[in-house]
Amino acid sequence: MLTYAADRLWEEAAYVAYYLHWPLDSILDLEHPVRQQVIEEIGRIHRAQAGD
Repeated sequence: MLTYAADRLWEEAAYVAYYLHWPLDSILDLEHPVRQQVIEEIGRIHRAQAGD
């Protein structure tokens, strides 16, 4: 069984928590593809706000 790297998981959790202020349990409960989609959307919004 392949596991997701713990350091990458923490990086993703911190990113979502920082921008959305979600509790850690809620972030960790997300399936990986959903969490990735949330991260991509946060990045898109952040870039749009920055004018990039």
